[in-house]
Amino acid sequence: MRAELEAGLRSGLNDLGLALTDGQTAQLLDYLELIRKWNKVYNLTAVREPAEMLTHHLLDSLAVIAPLRRQTQSRPIRLLDVGSGAGLPGVVIAICCPEVRVDCVDTVAKKAAFVQQAAATLALPNLRGVHDRVENLSAPYDVVSSRAFASLADFVVWSSAALAEQGVWLAMKGKHPADEIAALPPNVELFHVEQLEVPGLDAERCIVWMKRAAG
Repeated sequence: MRAELEAGLRSGLNDLGLALTDGQTAQLLDYLELIRKWNKVYNLTAVREPAEMLTHHLLDSLAVIAPLRRQTQSRPIRLLDVGSGAGLPGVVIAICCPEVRVDCVDTVAKKAAFVQQAAATLALPNLRGVHDRVENLSAPYDVVSSRAFASLADFVVWSSAALAEQGVWLAMKGKHPADEIAALPPNVELFHVEQLEVPGLDAERCIVWMKRAAG
């Protein structure tokens, strides 16, 4: 099974134009296996079939790597992944971008504990699981990300204190969320909606990029 998953992963990485080391590829597969093991006891994710986990979790999260690198120009930054659950996309970002310090926050203790376990098992010193509400966090993060977490308005309001003054919000969504964009508070500026193509996934995906409005 691992050989099939690796072939699918490498094919997806090729489609996404991502060059990862063999070590990073192995870490991604080990991460998938870790989710599968913990899922038996803790119900981290509703998706349980390994092949489906590859497309819906790994490749879906990997689709954000190139846009994130373009946005940050691959410089060392701090990133907060909100409502991270099993660490998607936070753990994937930590594996692919060792220069990024990733904190994954979740209100569910077992999910934050899983991310801590992933950091230890996968030897990722740049990854941390945080059990808290995002509203309680105030450390300045250069990027605050989420994946199917909440409405855009709730996401930016709840995480506003955690975003650095010149930071950006990165919200992964399905189809273009026009209604949610219309409901954004006036102190938030949308500056880009980026369409994503996820290999093997026949569904719409996009990133909504936002920042604080000038003045």
